[in-house]
Amino acid sequence: MALAHPYLLLLLPLLAWLKGRRGSSPAFLYSSVKLAEGLTHIRRSRAGAWLAALRWLVLALFIVALAQPRLSRSTTEVKASGVDIAVAFDMSLSMLSEDFVVDGRRVSRFDMSRSVLKSFIDKRPNDRIGLVVFATQPFIATPLTSDHDYLHENLDRLEITSIDPSATAIGDALTTAINRLRDLKSKSKIVVLMTDGQNNSGRVDPLTAADVAAALGMKVYTIGIGEQGSAPMPAMDENFNYILDPFGRKQYRMEKVDVDEVTLQKIADRTGGKYYRADNAERFLQIYAEIDKLEKTEAVINKYTEYRELFPRFVWSGLAMLLVELALGQTVLRRLP
Repeated sequence: MALAHPYLLLLLPLLAWLKGRRGSSPAFLYSSVKLAEGLTHIRRSRAGAWLAALRWLVLALFIVALAQPRLSRSTTEVKASGVDIAVAFDMSLSMLSEDFVVDGRRVSRFDMSRSVLKSFIDKRPNDRIGLVVFATQPFIATPLTSDHDYLHENLDRLEITSIDPSATAIGDALTTAINRLRDLKSKSKIVVLMTDGQNNSGRVDPLTAADVAAALGMKVYTIGIGEQGSAPMPAMDENFNYILDPFGRKQYRMEKVDVDEVTLQKIADRTGGKYYRADNAERFLQIYAEIDKLEKTEAVINKYTEYRELFPRFVWSGLAMLLVELALGQTVLRRLP
């Protein structure tokens, strides 16, 4: 239950305060106090208190009625945009390279990609989005879902070393993403492929997978991650543990950046998508903003609220209590004189 004018309830404490300043009304009226001499041992009557309580109850019911109490029932109809998105997220070892700078500190490609992807997901509230992670092999991290909190939770749980990160199977990852979308009936199907390397594992050639996507009417947006030339890569042992110096700091070595831009460009061209190069933090943010604009459709949200007015019940209850108060005041609780 809600009140259309809840501020009217303030009248009740205001009237109680004004009443308190005047004091309570006497139960008996005398022309002179001498007439009441010798009556001090007479038992005190509660008639006035009962009548006052009834009168305050009547007043409270009428004030609540003026505040317009109502029961509401809301119905919201959301027509989703009809865009389904599968994100293929590279989790090979090179994604640990720290060639992005945010607020003066170095950030790995993996952490930067995850952060930007989260922002993109938040901007697409009406889309179903799924996540395929890949390195030597592709894995389905989340099915396509409109539960974006679930997507965020799964992104937070990702770790490079949770899968074999020694190679990059771009063709297999793209095929897996396509399979997530192929049987869905939606207005638009797109794949966002994020990688910092070249295809060196798997069974499917990336361009063959691109041809399949084009045949199924899917667009593929490809993103090449990392700076040109070389990037600082944390040194790791054979178990993928960081090698630290005597002061507990990570050791780095410069690794060559080997993004296969030619293949990524061909994948995008064959499917009607677009290739982007994310070589700094600002550009990475711009890329997802551009994809968001290119694949944007307006969602129609219709909200209906049905109100059931309750003030007649309070009015009739107040009138009934008023009649009771008047009846008692003129009969068993009558006041003298």
